[in-house]
Amino acid sequence: MSDSKQLVNKLWNYCDILRDDGLSYGDYVEQLTYLLFLKMDDERIKLFGKKSDIPKEYNWRSLLEKDGPDLEAHYIKLLNELGKKEGIIGVIFRKAQNKIQDPAKLRRLVIELIDKENWLSLETDVKGDAYEGLLEKNAEDVKGGAGQYFTPRAVINAMVDVMKPQPGTKIHDPACGTGGFFISAYNYMVKHSKLNRDQKHELKHHTFTGNEIVPLAARLCVMNLYLHGINGEENPISPDDSLKKNPGALYDMVLTNPPFGKKSSETIITEEGKTAKKDMTILRDDFWAKTSNKQLNFLQHVRSILKINGRAAIVLPDNVLFEGGAGETIRKKLMQTCDLHTILRLPTGIFYAQGVKANVLFFDKKAASDKHQSSKVWIYDMRTNRHFTLKENPMKYEDLKEFIECYNPENRFERKETYSEKNPDGRWRCFDYDELIKRDKTSLDIFWIKDKSLEDIDNLPDPDVLANEIAEDLENALEQIQEIVSDLKE
Repeated sequence: MSDSKQLVNKLWNYCDILRDDGLSYGDYVEQLTYLLFLKMDDERIKLFGKKSDIPKEYNWRSLLEKDGPDLEAHYIKLLNELGKKEGIIGVIFRKAQNKIQDPAKLRRLVIELIDKENWLSLETDVKGDAYEGLLEKNAEDVKGGAGQYFTPRAVINAMVDVMKPQPGTKIHDPACGTGGFFISAYNYMVKHSKLNRDQKHELKHHTFTGNEIVPLAARLCVMNLYLHGINGEENPISPDDSLKKNPGALYDMVLTNPPFGKKSSETIITEEGKTAKKDMTILRDDFWAKTSNKQLNFLQHVRSILKINGRAAIVLPDNVLFEGGAGETIRKKLMQTCDLHTILRLPTGIFYAQGVKANVLFFDKKAASDKHQSSKVWIYDMRTNRHFTLKENPMKYEDLKEFIECYNPENRFERKETYSEKNPDGRWRCFDYDELIKRDKTSLDIFWIKDKSLEDIDNLPDPDVLANEIAEDLENALEQIQEIVSDLKE
């Protein structure tokens, strides 16, 4: 096999065989994860004499010995038993189910595809890139894919490049999805640092931690790390809800894209026996404001878990920049206690969740002081007059090159605006703290470039893009009205 693309194609072609049985892309990647893990565990025993934590009766060899209905029954029992284990095995097999209904196709997958390869002999980047390729294909599957757990890799890599993680940095993602930030930061440090043996061990085993409450995403993340050679047999991913408690100021760097969807809620049973959604307002003594807005809570959480002088880059929707009430309080407190120095306004059409308008906020946590810690906020507008789509015109890393240059990661205190009166379409502009704090609701939802689509009726965005934008604006308005109504009732 020459490269990871060839491996992805080989793995993916088997998916087409299984899709005839109604298996979704997500189901296929999940089943592949279980089987790949078992096969690689078997190779570790044979090639390196390692001890396995998987009981002999449920290891890879036990699958090779069976056929037909016996194989199917054994596979179901195997998944169930391994899901009860601790550590990385428990995370990968937690709540695992067999989705391959035809035992003949299961045997074909085991014997023809997975058992024929020596997966551990493949270069780590080939295995890892192949699995990342599968995750991306899975995310593209709009109906059943895991797009909500997948941040565009161009955005992740640009964020990591400007954050410049160094060996010894403790990096955390409180909503880690399939682990994209970890892989990118790992690759960055391997590429840009000359690591000695101890540093390599530290990087692989003591650098990354995360939380992921969705079992599917957690198992994909752990497998992604495992295939990239990160964290060995230990499990760095917790299934706990990040927002439920404050673990303390533990981390040097947080890189994250919390899940979209504005409200935290839980399903309750009413007195009439019907189900209903109840907003969950997170109450934590380390938070500045209580709110059921999930993204505002993630922003507060990230600030809490950073060490003093710890740095964060977090993807957040537009409502975090303009929402009143708790939103205004949080923005003011953020600029007072942290150095919020950069906002990247992301274009639409780059996320698998349609109609999302998002930004990346970059800030450093500072020690307590009477003086506000933010002095200048630099904003890069990558949205106005930029139109991307997932298939016809996807955003590439090269599209973010100008932002990276403007950010000036070598020394962010030496920056130059591209905006001026002579160049009103310059995308890089600086705003003083005093100017921002006087804005209505301390809104950071700022644009200055003239939107050409408003002038050129022949070149309006596609109807579905416009419809999604209108729907999102209406949702935001309705949410704010509901908050006012609930405030009046209190």
